[in-house]
Amino acid sequence: MSTGPLIVLVGPMGSGKSTVGALLAERLGAPYRDTDADIVAAEGREISDIFVEDGEEHFRALEREAVRVAVAEHTGVLALGGGAVLDAGTRALLTGLPVAYLSMDVEEAVRRVGLNTARPLLAVNPRRQWRELMEARRHLYTEVARVVVATDDRTPEEVADAVLDALELKKK
Repeated sequence: MSTGPLIVLVGPMGSGKSTVGALLAERLGAPYRDTDADIVAAEGREISDIFVEDGEEHFRALEREAVRVAVAEHTGVLALGGGAVLDAGTRALLTGLPVAYLSMDVEEAVRRVGLNTARPLLAVNPRRQWRELMEARRHLYTEVARVVVATDDRTPEEVADAVLDALELKKK
């Protein structure tokens, strides 16, 4: 019987969900899963291509289903795409789960991802668009999170330690 994920990571693009998620899984001796990777594997194409070819609405439908399946099946560390929390049904699925919001400010985002155009939602004026995305999403990340862990000026290892401490989980 599945008890759901040990940890669910949410946060903006570039906050380190994939890197930190893999580290957490290793430290907990648990499997790691990323819903964006699930979508790419199922569709056989990159997320940016899905956005361009089919639109954001189609991508969000794929994302909703990927999150639903992963929350139901996965018992390890789960990383969600940056926009997954936009869906009310997804937020409801996360209720009661050990969700960690990996937060960062715009300067950290610039340093990490360069706010490049490979990110489909940041193709024009990336700094402004990143700020607008965060204004629309920050309260949703906070709403679903049991803990908030700032990632600014921290290594992935330090962030992983902070998540484990905040959720009171022990390393194996």
